Amino acid sequence: MSTSMRVMELVRFGAAEAAFAARELPRPTPGPGQVLVRVVATSVNPLDLQTRRGDYRDQVALPTVIGNDVSGVVVETGPGADEFQPGDEVWYLAPVFAGQGTYAEFHVVDQALVCPKPAQLSHVEAAGLALVGMTVWEALVERAGVRPGERVLVHGGAGGVGSVAIQVAGALGAEVVTTARARDHEFVTELGADHVIDFSAGDYVPQVRATGGVNVVLDTVGGDTLTRSPEVLADRGRVVSIVDIPEPQNLLAAWGVNATYHFLFVSPDRAKLAALGRLVEQGRIRPVIGAVLPLADIAQAHALLEGGSTGEGRRRPRGKIAIAVDA
Repeated sequence: MSTSMRVMELVRFGAAEAAFAARELPRPTPGPGQVLVRVVATSVNPLDLQTRRGDYRDQVALPTVIGNDVSGVVVETGPGADEFQPGDEVWYLAPVFAGQGTYAEFHVVDQALVCPKPAQLSHVEAAGLALVGMTVWEALVERAGVRPGERVLVHGGAGGVGSVAIQVAGALGAEVVTTARARDHEFVTELGADHVIDFSAGDYVPQVRATGGVNVVLDTVGGDTLTRSPEVLADRGRVVSIVDIPEPQNLLAAWGVNATYHFLFVSPDRAKLAALGRLVEQGRIRPVIGAVLPLADIAQAHALLEGGSTGEGRRRPRGKIAIAVDA
């Protein structure tokens, strides 16, 4: 096996087209309790866009390899790493801002973060589910504590997080309300949404109120959408936002309904990943992959997630954008 690997390295902050460079780097070696994984697929997340733009430049030293989702095959184990063997298919979320990222042919990780890949998922699908799925699990199960019969509003139901959140909320026994563009209404309904709000057709608040209000809001948008969340909440409602810079909130309205707020930045956790895997095995959830690009086209993948084009006139896809590293 070669001692080097191909990566797409972040070499400067800013626009996607000038941010990355193809490089050959030494292949990492697993240390105690670690495994070396051949990365078959990874994916692009909003966190990657923010990192590339320089939003976290105090935590990121250039040049660096970013990315956090992995689905791949174990090729080597370090001392004391006895849970996996070479040839095992695995998936995991790599630690954020800690060590080499996943836009690379190989990645080394503590075995304590790794799970066997569900057989029902391809590597591309598994890579598209790790970060968003764990985010949704923590948001709806661990933070909001969604109970059967409750009503959950998922903002941005056609997106990477939203498309999984609709499915997980349904699996928890909740009634699901979601916002989506008119062209995506049939799509989110097929995912399990019970009520769909066209957010481009005016104020979403009265539209949600017309459905009866909700117990939980999962915010993936921020701004005014988040600020107005308490206006659609039932008493003792919960708001969970994954937006990194929350706008000033309408705390008076939140106080009036005894609301609880959670702001979430997910961390790798094998237990969450295992719980998601069980839902996959039960046929309750499946990731939505809207586009698959090769590793060499990582800049185009970033542009596509931002709502741009890959040069073929394609609009931002539904669900996740995956990267086939071995393509």
